[in-house]
Amino acid sequence: MKAEARSVEMTTPSLPGWLFPPEQGFFAQDLDHIPDLPPHTELIDGSLVFVSPQASFHTLTLFLLERELRASVPAALKVRREMSVVLGPRQRPEPDLVVFHARAVTGKTQTAFQAEDVVLAVEVVSPDSEVRDRERKPQIYARAGIQHFWRVENVSGYPTVYVYELDPATQAYVPTGIYHAKLQLLVPFSIDIDLTEIDAF
Repeated sequence: MKAEARSVEMTTPSLPGWLFPPEQGFFAQDLDHIPDLPPHTELIDGSLVFVSPQASFHTLTLFLLERELRASVPAALKVRREMSVVLGPRQRPEPDLVVFHARAVTGKTQTAFQAEDVVLAVEVVSPDSEVRDRERKPQIYARAGIQHFWRVENVSGYPTVYVYELDPATQAYVPTGIYHAKLQLLVPFSIDIDLTEIDAF
């Protein structure tokens, strides 16, 4: 007996419109208006960048640095975690941590700060973001005039902090130190962080 042929209707799930960028790319203000955009989406060079799930090291490092920065900043500054920064019409990255001028706070519905508000940007490098965090993001932070940048790397399970300061003559960052077990700085304010305390969380 011959098997009866069956017709199977194949359906293709509809894709959100924002997966197809406009010809000129996206602009910074678009991130506030695209429906159902995944959390922590960034805009770099007019393209949307999506964040992968983070390893425990990334989360614990942010707990430690956020706690210590909040305890160290002077009253005129504040600390935020994972808040985007508008660097230009087609640049709106989301640093892992920012230290910014308190006067920049406009309310609880605020979604971004401006580059001129930011004193320090911090990126904790993840496997999926190595090139962005080591190369592209420092370039655009520097060109936007953010004075201080930290890049944090996982070295044998502990954070190592690479510290950079903006050279106003070149509008590029220059390295000022690499810190393994203890981060001690006088700029942009006095900081003394025991990086091994990541084990306390």
